[in-house]
Amino acid sequence: MFLSQQRDLYGYLHDQTLRLLNQGFTGPEIAEMFELPPALDRVWHTRGYYGSVSHNVKAVYQRYMGWFDGNPAHLWELPPQESARRHVELMGGPENILPRAEEAFEAGEWRWAAQILNYVVFADPAHDAARELLAKVYDRLGQGSENGTWRNFYLQGAAELRGGKPANPLDGAGPDVAGALSVEQIFDSLAVRVNGPAAWDARLTIDWNLTDLDEEIRISLVNGVLTQTRPHEVTPADLTVTLTKPRLLALVASGSLHDDVQTSGDRQALTTLLGFLDDADRDFDIVTP
Repeated sequence: MFLSQQRDLYGYLHDQTLRLLNQGFTGPEIAEMFELPPALDRVWHTRGYYGSVSHNVKAVYQRYMGWFDGNPAHLWELPPQESARRHVELMGGPENILPRAEEAFEAGEWRWAAQILNYVVFADPAHDAARELLAKVYDRLGQGSENGTWRNFYLQGAAELRGGKPANPLDGAGPDVAGALSVEQIFDSLAVRVNGPAAWDARLTIDWNLTDLDEEIRISLVNGVLTQTRPHEVTPADLTVTLTKPRLLALVASGSLHDDVQTSGDRQALTTLLGFLDDADRDFDIVTP
């Protein structure tokens, strides 16, 4: 029974989203109007404790349609901060918006209050009254959320607005995670850290000989893109590095080459490459620009 209800649930979400998509409705519109059959809606394991009907409907829509809903006004919108500044100006400034946001809050129209206060906070991140009122709105939305993911986002947003954002304890680059990566995945992780504009004019190639895995990989940096191929004799690399996978992981973690690692060629090529790598920010802000 459980498996058949799960099959029916996701089948219904998928098929009905496409039915409404084909009638011209967008993802947010479908999510707002979507209802599950009563027989599925009343069983405990179809409740949105982690996922949600709203999220799943939008995900199905995006799978088939992408981010663009077909409305040309949404094709090339202003970025959030500039859009917020102009919305606030058009609405008469924060002094005109905050009383209406307070009215919406008191009336329980927390979704609307969140939308208009978000404009104020993005237009003026230092506006303390707007930040605190928006934090109160997120408190209410979070406390009323059955969905754990929604609740966490709302309450995290409130904490950020109040300056009490907790540090992110997760480390996707930790030794356990890094050790499970293939060599190709290790170099892929470097590729997404390359600061493209800074590396536009750089050209370099490095051959890597992994002695413990009996693998050889060439990485090339051209036009700000780090790609992987196999080494070949026709075009020699700027640098050849011979090492083990643990030594490669240590190099990536420390940003320096151990003295016992064998190299041939221009070691400056590696220094140049490492200089183009940005570090990820695991604690970037969400509800402020």
